[in-house]
Order: sequence, then C-alpha cells, then structure tokens
Amino acid sequence: MSEEPIKDEQASAPTTAPKPGVLSLSIKEKGALYAAYMPFLQGGGLFIPTNRTYKLGEEVFMLLSLLDDPNKLKVVGRVAWITPVTQGGRPQGVGIQFSEKDGGIEARNKIEGLLGGAMKSARPTHTM
Repeated sequence: MSEEPIKDEQASAPTTAPKPGVLSLSIKEKGALYAAYMPFLQGGGLFIPTNRTYKLGEEVFMLLSLLDDPNKLKVVGRVAWITPVTQGGRPQGVGIQFSEKDGGIEARNKIEGLLGGAMKSARPTHTM
C-alpha cells in the first residue's frame, strides 16, 4: 500500500496579534492516518510533519479532512510533541493534542472509528 504524505497547508497569522496557528490537513489514506495518530495523548492527537517552528503548549486551530469524507473537522489543540530535524528516520514535525472541547472529542472518535482494528497494530508510527 502506498502512503500519501499528509498535506499541511499552513496559513500564517499576522505577527501583531497572538492568534493560534492555523493548519489545514488532508489525510487521504488509512496508513497515513495510522502513522499520524497519537492515541497515547489524553484526548488523542495528530502528528503533523512540518518545518514550521512551534512551541510546546502553543494553541493550534486545525481544519482536518480525513480519507474520503468531504466534511472538514474543525479542531483546536495544543502542541504536545516536537520532533526536530535531527531525529534519524522520523520526519520533522509537531504533535497536536486535541482539546477536550472545540472539536477534539469528535475528531478522536472519528479517527478511532476509521482506524478500527489497526489501533492494536505494532507497526511504527511517526512518533513511537
């Protein structure tokens, strides 16, 4: 199965106001979703390959498009994981922990429903 990379189309916020970063993500294949999902974070989360700089705890707003679903999920989260550029075979990026409100519960339930039995797999992911 070929794995299409996650598309990260970032919109930068003006530097004059401390607004959360905005990420538009499109994950088209189940394998890519499995590799990006972070079930070990409370409330779940996603790893997003990016070379943009983020700080731990920074708030991020995501527009998520998952597999064939035409509806985008609006999710607020916080940076909970940072993989710098020097991490061997793992891609550089950030892990965003879903908020328990603001779309996070819906996103976690949708992702876990899509992944189903794959959640028990021992295959490596982008983070662990």
